[in-house]
Amino acid sequence: MVGQPLDRWLNPQLFQAQSTSSVASDSNRVAALAPIVAAVHEEFGANVSMRFKLPQQDGESLWLRVQSGDWRGTIYLNPVTAQEQGRRGETDGFVNTLFKLHSTLLLDDTGKIILAWVALIYMLLLVTGVILWWPKRWPGNWHIELNKSLVRALFDLHRIGGIVMGLLIAVSVITGAYLAWRPLGEVLNFVSQTTPIKAPKLPALQVDADKPLPKPPSLDAMVEVARAAMPDAQISFVQVPADARQVMRIRFRANDEPHPNGVSSVWLDPRTGAVLATQRWNEMDPGAGAVAIAYPLHTGELGGVILETVAALNGLALAGLGISGVWLWWRRRKARKHVNRGYEHVRRKL
Repeated sequence: MVGQPLDRWLNPQLFQAQSTSSVASDSNRVAALAPIVAAVHEEFGANVSMRFKLPQQDGESLWLRVQSGDWRGTIYLNPVTAQEQGRRGETDGFVNTLFKLHSTLLLDDTGKIILAWVALIYMLLLVTGVILWWPKRWPGNWHIELNKSLVRALFDLHRIGGIVMGLLIAVSVITGAYLAWRPLGEVLNFVSQTTPIKAPKLPALQVDADKPLPKPPSLDAMVEVARAAMPDAQISFVQVPADARQVMRIRFRANDEPHPNGVSSVWLDPRTGAVLATQRWNEMDPGAGAVAIAYPLHTGELGGVILETVAALNGLALAGLGISGVWLWWRRRKARKHVNRGYEHVRRKL
């Protein structure tokens, strides 16, 4: 919420489309993608996967996410001329490293599993905290004593803050766990008794032995085919798999879609350019479709500036509750040891 706008402000050479003397920037026109793919294959080899992020607003650069055996990162291009404006590895820069730490603990899929379980453990702590706080008589004590001692003030802030912010923090934690660990989507499908909608598979190619194999369509031609299949939506991502035997996915953002990048998709056969399936965000199974709401709810983008501010406060509150909880536990443990030593001293005198 704070890191990405700051990153864009500090690195305009990457995120803003640079105009050239010969070609004016035009957000409605994007350079041909096929020559870019050829250049990437020449630099990184054939076994490389790519994902284009097309400009969504005027003045944005064209992003190309590259994953190969030697390098993982993003190349930023002028959307009209395809001229490279810069590149960064996936952990280059403070914001990239912070995002990688937040989303995977720098451990890729293993980190996602750890984060999901930590989130579930937090929910257990939240529920037990509510049970311990629950007053015998309502309205209970909502007063925070700030004038007695630091320990008492932190205790009250931890107790009341956990109750007041607990539900909002729980939303951030649950959505974060859901985004981090995809098997939770399978659980949602199981609970709703819904069959998951999987990506289509490549059909068997009908080959005429007397004729040569047809030449595969260009990437730009397939983009236009996908655009025609979902004309009322805006293309956000064009995914180019490393294996030519895999289907090609082009993601769209529909006008009514809450996800800022969209999860509606058109699936294509890269050998023929034929449309294999179209999947709008509200037509997916609950496990996959929930991502369209969970992501903007987690980041706060679903509710504009107000919800983004609440999400930022949730992060600060979660950190504060964790620090104060550990400190209070340590103080209580220290006090208990002191009392036990006193009892032992008295017992020995007796």
